[in-house]
Amino acid sequence: MFFLRWCMTMKSLKLLQLLSFSLCLIAFRNVVVEGLRNDIRDPVKLFAFGDSYADTGNTPRPTSKTASSSWKVPYGITFPGKPSGRFSDGFVLTDFLAKYLRLKTPVTYKSWKNHGRNRLKYGMNFAYGGSGVFQTLLPYPNMTEQIDFFQQLVKHHVFTSHDIQNAVVLVQLSGNDYSYYASEHPNLAGIQAYAENVVAQLVKNIERVYSFGVKQILVSNIEPLGCLPGSTGSLNYTECSASGNSLAVFHNSLLEQAVAKLNNETKGNYPRIILLDIFDSFLSIINNKTGLPSGDFNFGNPLEPCCIGVNSSYFCASTSEDGEKLYTLCGNRKARFFWDTNHPTQEGWRVVTTLLRATFSKIRI
Repeated sequence: MFFLRWCMTMKSLKLLQLLSFSLCLIAFRNVVVEGLRNDIRDPVKLFAFGDSYADTGNTPRPTSKTASSSWKVPYGITFPGKPSGRFSDGFVLTDFLAKYLRLKTPVTYKSWKNHGRNRLKYGMNFAYGGSGVFQTLLPYPNMTEQIDFFQQLVKHHVFTSHDIQNAVVLVQLSGNDYSYYASEHPNLAGIQAYAENVVAQLVKNIERVYSFGVKQILVSNIEPLGCLPGSTGSLNYTECSASGNSLAVFHNSLLEQAVAKLNNETKGNYPRIILLDIFDSFLSIINNKTGLPSGDFNFGNPLEPCCIGVNSSYFCASTSEDGEKLYTLCGNRKARFFWDTNHPTQEGWRVVTTLLRATFSKIRI
């Protein structure tokens, strides 16, 4: 009898061991399956609206009568080795933001039909160099029209509500509206009232993007306009223009107040609208007060551009009818912060976005 009970006990233990092993296998399978699901899920998408600081190739190619210099040599000389529509020698703000998000650079709106649907999983870039919130000196879609393009794609299910809710949006403005105003009002009379209108329209654009269900929007303020080579060239690139910087400070102050108000009106545990302080990042580099490790960069005179016309009548990429170059190019692009009269080099953008990493870290992905 004792032996029988002992056998029954041992049999029960074996059954329990088998049952425990089976449960472990099931649990392990669930962990593996869930891990695979996480690995193959679509990445967060990046959508960009704005101008040349964000544009990666929407402006017209040289075959067009309105061809942009960004499609001409020597633009793109660092990346991808030829002109690609970027207003730099290589990467711009959108590229570095995509890299931070561990994404490939999103396709441009102009070219998206030429790409497989697989590339759409990274988002789309609607930014056009030279544009603004209002009319500018170039005939390209302003930000309202860019958002119209986005809305049409959503309407036709190119992007879903799930895509939008899990996206990061870059809204970038660098001051083309003010260049247009200055061309119409050389004495800049009424510029502050105009700046209030610019910021008000920018806020309307942000609110419209937010209404689509976007949860995270990065909004750039404008750079120190008085420090752009286009402003400092007459001073031999030795100092910034105080009036240009004062306008930028006024614009940015209005924008900061508006962003704070928008965030107070939204609900959530984190800011849904994040301000990118392009102004301070540029100034930190120009004044050599970045706080970055010694040797991380060396721009020499950060106000002097790498690529510039042979005189004030020409610009980077200018050529004669015979194809003769009417511009000069620096020998070391990594030693220049500015590429041309308005835009940073790839190395310049690398340092700017390095300074912005603390802000990027506020993104929840």
